[in-house]
Amino acid sequence: MPRIAVLGLGRFGYTLATELAARKAEVIAIDHSPSIVEQIKDDVDLAIRLDTTDELALRSQKIDEVEIAVVAIGGNFESALLTTTILKTMDIPRIICRARTKFHAEIFRRVGADQVIQPEKQTGEELARKLALPHLRDLIPLEEGFSLIELDAPSPFIGKNLVQLKIRETYNLNLVAIMRKAPEVSDQVEEPRRIMNVPHPHDIIHKGDTLFIVGPDTKLAQLPRE
Repeated sequence: MPRIAVLGLGRFGYTLATELAARKAEVIAIDHSPSIVEQIKDDVDLAIRLDTTDELALRSQKIDEVEIAVVAIGGNFESALLTTTILKTMDIPRIICRARTKFHAEIFRRVGADQVIQPEKQTGEELARKLALPHLRDLIPLEEGFSLIELDAPSPFIGKNLVQLKIRETYNLNLVAIMRKAPEVSDQVEEPRRIMNVPHPHDIIHKGDTLFIVGPDTKLAQLPRE
């Protein structure tokens, strides 16, 4: 699971941090408010009170070693912008910024944000799912902590049938469908149509298959990435 720093613990940042922690991501939650830091400390791996525009303070807490940093500072654009610039100098692999307006979003991109989100379009819980389960595409939440995902068949699955894989026994997950390219019947067919197979115990997983798997988010996160 990725190591993620959430900087700014307003409604969006607080929800994001706690949802990520619930999905077993390693979370560092940062805010200038001592009361908020105290409130969240038992729900994340590390809660820190500091000024996010202080580069030395950030480095002292090894924020430069995280894989993802989310700038969720909502009330002070100048502070959020300076924080983003500092994080960029730390060569953090992925920086995500919360923007209130399209204008702010454009500025964040210009200073190096890899992704910009607007809370009215994406909630903290939705972003948490995507960050905690980065190798799973098209994740569809069914109910709290329970989702359906679309997964490219990972290498450890290829060439094995469902009996051998024991997905249910190993992960407590259910493979509900396999999508596979149909054989091309004509050279003029640019994209072979795709067919859906209801999986049977002795169906073998092929390279290029797309698997539809349903189960708890914490178990989905344990699936092989490649």
